Formats: sequence, structure tokens, C-alpha cells
Amino acid sequence: MIQGSQTQALVVELTDQTHKILSGLSASNGVGDEGLNPHEILEASLAACTILTAQLYARRKNMPLTTVDAEVTIVKEGAETEISRKLKFNGDLSEADRASLTTIVNKCPIHRLLESQIHITTTVET
Repeated sequence: MIQGSQTQALVVELTDQTHKILSGLSASNGVGDEGLNPHEILEASLAACTILTAQLYARRKNMPLTTVDAEVTIVKEGAETEISRKLKFNGDLSEADRASLTTIVNKCPIHRLLESQIHITTTVET
């Protein structure tokens, strides 16, 4: 669970009770650019899940994966949202290793969540 609180005008502190992230808007919106904007946090979530999933899988399969680089961009929003994910698997990997890693990252939890039909329930406390 993540809790969010406004800390100043157009700045939000997000916390899981242990870690904190600041979110804000870019300087082009006339504010101080104090943290990642909400779209960047979504992109970061997919990048992180992708990298961690690849690392766990490679470790389990004893693959010589050293690092993973990921670039995630929301290309288009709407009924047909499109997200681009560019990956680089670093290490002395075979083509079969790279293919297996690609298959597994397409099954990472955030990837599956983003491709699912999502329903959001909102309640307002008084």
C-alpha cells in the first residue's frame, strides 16, 4: 500500500511507511520539479519490475547476465495506450538466453497488470 500526502503546492510525498518518493510536476508547469511526475512513476515501475524479473530469472537459471538496462516511455495514451520498452541484456549471453529473458520480462507482474483490464474503486472519507 502506498499513501500520498501533499507536502507543498503541487508536490506529493508517497510512502510505504519505509521508503519515500517525491512526485511533482515539471518546471514547464511553473513549479519546482521536485520529483518524478506521475507518468514517470508509472514508467519507472515497469522499468524496475522488468529489470528485477530478468535478474531473478537469470540467477535461477545460472545465466551470465551482469546488468539490464531499460528505457520505458509512454508513447500514446487513451483507449489504445502504447508503452515502449527498450532493453539491453548485458553479459556473455547466448541468443537463446536473450530470447528466454525477453519472454520472461513480458510476464513480469507490472507488465501483466498494465495489460489487464483494470477497475479502480474510489472511496472518499469524511
